[in-house]
Amino acid sequence: MAIPDYIVRMRKHVGHDLLWLPSVSAVIRNDAGELLLGQRADDGRWSVISGFVEPGEQPATALVREVREETGLDVAPVRMSSAVTHPHTYPNGDRCDYLNLGFLCRVVAGTARVNDDESLAVRWFPLDRLPALDKHALLVIAYALREKQLTGYLEPGTTWDDVPD
Repeated sequence: MAIPDYIVRMRKHVGHDLLWLPSVSAVIRNDAGELLLGQRADDGRWSVISGFVEPGEQPATALVREVREETGLDVAPVRMSSAVTHPHTYPNGDRCDYLNLGFLCRVVAGTARVNDDESLAVRWFPLDRLPALDKHALLVIAYALREKQLTGYLEPGTTWDDVPD
């Protein structure tokens, strides 16, 4: 599923103006330690698998649903690893500020493949050969893979512009 119906309805009222939206991101590793990334259909960039949390849906449920929709994989969240906001402007001019909850996940079943029209490709990458990623994806990955298993967040007073590229 691309854009949820409730967002399409809101966009009719606000146009391209800023929307505040909840989202989830999955940091998924295989047994070889590789990281699963998806190449986005909207801008061609590689990123962690992410998506919207639907109204009334729990974040972990949204995470499992989004990963299945986009990759065909069944995953289980291991732990929530980050809670950050980040801005995003889509190629059509729609502006969003996402409250994103990142999760470290393990694969339960399936084979990674393009499973919908939101991705051009999905692929496993060794950690030392990741493609170019935006700072949100890099931050979510860093928090998920750090040794301390605490949920990462930006310190009070930090803005998104303070986060290094």
